[in-house]
Amino acid sequence: MSNAIIIGAGVGGLGAAVRLACLGYKVKVFEANGFIGGKINSETHSGYRFDMGPSVFTGPEYIKELYDLCGKDFNTFEYEKLQQSFNYFYPDGTQFLLPAEKSEQIKILSNKLNVPPTALEKYLKKSSSVFNLIKPVFIEASLHKLDQLVNKYLWRTILNLAKYRLSKTMHQENKAVFKSPKAIQFFNRFATYNGSDPYQAPAMLNMIAHLELNVGVFLPKNGMVQITQSIYELAKAKGVEFHLNEKVESIILDQNRVSGVITQRGKYEAKIIFSNMDVSFTYEKLLKNTLAPKKTLNQAQSSSAIVFYWGINTSFSNLHVHNILFAEDYKSEFDNIFKNKVLHSDPTIYINITSKQIPTDAPEGCENWFTMINVPNNSGQNWAELVKSARKILIQKINHTLNTDIEKHIVVESVMDPILIENKYSGKGGSIYGNASNNKYAAFLRHPNFSKSIKGLYFVGVTVHPGGGIPLALNSAKIAVSCVKKDFKLQL
Repeated sequence: MSNAIIIGAGVGGLGAAVRLACLGYKVKVFEANGFIGGKINSETHSGYRFDMGPSVFTGPEYIKELYDLCGKDFNTFEYEKLQQSFNYFYPDGTQFLLPAEKSEQIKILSNKLNVPPTALEKYLKKSSSVFNLIKPVFIEASLHKLDQLVNKYLWRTILNLAKYRLSKTMHQENKAVFKSPKAIQFFNRFATYNGSDPYQAPAMLNMIAHLELNVGVFLPKNGMVQITQSIYELAKAKGVEFHLNEKVESIILDQNRVSGVITQRGKYEAKIIFSNMDVSFTYEKLLKNTLAPKKTLNQAQSSSAIVFYWGINTSFSNLHVHNILFAEDYKSEFDNIFKNKVLHSDPTIYINITSKQIPTDAPEGCENWFTMINVPNNSGQNWAELVKSARKILIQKINHTLNTDIEKHIVVESVMDPILIENKYSGKGGSIYGNASNNKYAAFLRHPNFSKSIKGLYFVGVTVHPGGGIPLALNSAKIAVSCVKKDFKLQL
């Protein structure tokens, strides 16, 4: 039985562990933290449970794939489709809770955003079409391996290339389709799902709306942490060995191939190594004497975040699981994040309250607020001061929008900022998704799922192909393991 080592127990690393174990490899996973899941982890304070990172669950079929591989019944993974997706608040007082049912969804969006229903139907149909064209050649296959790229879907994708409007940005396409500023802002928002700027990101990324609006938003019975916990249990059942609180310090090379790793506690041999660590840090910290692909790694990084985890000692009937409080000037907000690298004075606020659906996540009559704004990645700003400023801005905006005095209801508080994201999750500069997709071809220029110069070295997670978000991170594992199958076919 051959050895395989995975650096990092994020969702990409966990998915890779299951897939490699199913191929018969003896897998060891090394995690610097004392918990598994990477950003998808959970903390409880004084009866308030918080999902610390991702909070929107789409694409459950990619978790089902892992259950099927292991011969396990996916029905044991309890989750539900939310009957309402997001609750939106605009600065002019416009507010609506968007239902999951398509005809009702169209009706509300048309009414609230002042858009003809036919325009919405056409837009959503197109986002579905583009997603399904792109999925088999971009999301579920390597762009860097000819045998994966050239599949039965490739020519269909190429022939429909004009639909992707790569010459336009997300904003330009949305502005061409919708005359309503509210509708444009609504659809521009989906750029944030991979930490990008809709005024720079390619129009192809408008397909992100498909998963949320056409398919729906889901929530695991025990919160987002159930995703990584369940995959962890699958991995353990397949014999995967986990080494928590054991940081990998370097990857050992024997000329142009991997031979193992050195951790804080010792040396481990393996001919296959997967890095679930930020790809930039993999080169900078674990492969110090290796020539890094500078052109790929020097692209602009994605946004970061400031998150306040608030235990609220009351409940708000006008809030739902997912809530968006939009900025007045969206263009200015993204300029401040990506160009000026400063905190915006009127940021868009996202409030996630899982206790609305999972009552045990907060004491009775109370709520657990995950309160987040997008911010620049760290480039030397004074984050201690910026966090203080952000807290004041958020409280003032929440009070105005909800007609409340939220500060008196905060009984539990902790915070995450770009410095903590970098230190805790090894995200360079606090970047959440690695490179941003802020040019026409950035989405196609992410680091591949394998090393072109080091045999046996593979990469998974949100900082490499195909990109950010749980479904894409799980697909990065699927792609990387398919590369192993090809590269090591004589050893399987």
